[in-house]
Amino acid sequence: MKIGLIPVNIGASNGQAMVGMAQLAESLGFESVWTFEHAIVPVDYESKYPYSPNGKMGADPDTSFVDPLIALAAVASQTKTIRLGTGVNILPQANPLYVAKQAASLDFVSNGRFELGVGIGWLREEFRAAGTPFERRGARFDDYIQAMRKIWSGDVVEHKSEFLDWTGFKSKPTPVQDPFPVVIGGTKGKAFERTARYGNGWFAPTGSPDQLAPLMKELDKACTDAGRDRSEIEVTAMWFPNPEDLSDVERYAEMGVGRLVTPLPAILKGNPVESLKAFSENVISKIG
Repeated sequence: MKIGLIPVNIGASNGQAMVGMAQLAESLGFESVWTFEHAIVPVDYESKYPYSPNGKMGADPDTSFVDPLIALAAVASQTKTIRLGTGVNILPQANPLYVAKQAASLDFVSNGRFELGVGIGWLREEFRAAGTPFERRGARFDDYIQAMRKIWSGDVVEHKSEFLDWTGFKSKPTPVQDPFPVVIGGTKGKAFERTARYGNGWFAPTGSPDQLAPLMKELDKACTDAGRDRSEIEVTAMWFPNPEDLSDVERYAEMGVGRLVTPLPAILKGNPVESLKAFSENVISKIG
C-alpha cells in the first residue's frame, strides 16, 4: 500500500518549511505528497462544502494556501523520488490551456512524478472571484479534460467545442509520463462517470473504509457502464490512521485502494519532525 501525506501547501510558516516537510516525508518512506486548492477563502459564503456536516471547509480566511502547482514545483526541485499530486485542483474555474501547460511542465521538471488531481468545485463565491461561470462547470470540466489530453499528446491540436476554439498549434514539453495521470476527485454528481470515462485515478474524500465501501460499488458500476476495466483506475483514499490498529489498511486493500493519503493534522502531535518520524516507524514500516 502506498502512503501519501496531505496537504503540504497549507499553513507552512514559510517556503523553506514547506519544502522541508516534503523532504522529510521522502526520507521517511512516504510515497507521495499532495495539495489542496483554494485561490481565495471567503470571509462568509453561502455555498455548502459537500464533505462536512456543517457545510463549511476546514479553513478560515487567514489560512495560507500556497498555489498547488507552485508549491509542488518547489518541492520537485528539492526532492528526487517522492510523487507529487494535487488533491484536487478546481479545473472549471481555470484556463485549461494554462493548466495543461503547467501540468506538463511540472511533470517535465520533476522527471515524471506529477499526478494532476482535478475536480469540478463547489464554492460559487470562488468562481465569481475568478470571473468564471459556476453553472455548467461539469460540462466544461469534461470538455477541458479531453482538450488537455490533445495538448499532452504532442500532436497538432484541433479542438473546437462550445467552450474552446483551439486549432493549429503544439505545446511542448509534453509530460514525461504517457499516459499522463489525471486523478478525478469527488463523490457527488457525475464524479464516478467522469472517472470511468476520463480518469487514470480516483481521489476519494472519505474518512473510513465503511464510508468508502458503497462508493467503490458506484465506481465499479460506472466502469462497467463505460466499458472500462476498473483495475486501470488507481484509487486514492483519505486515511485517518490508528497506529494501534492497522487492520483497516487490509480492508482498504481488499476494496482495491492503491494509495492512502493521511492528513497532516492526523499525524502531527507536538513536534512535527518527531511526529512524522514516529508515524514512519509505527505505521509505514509495518505496512511495508
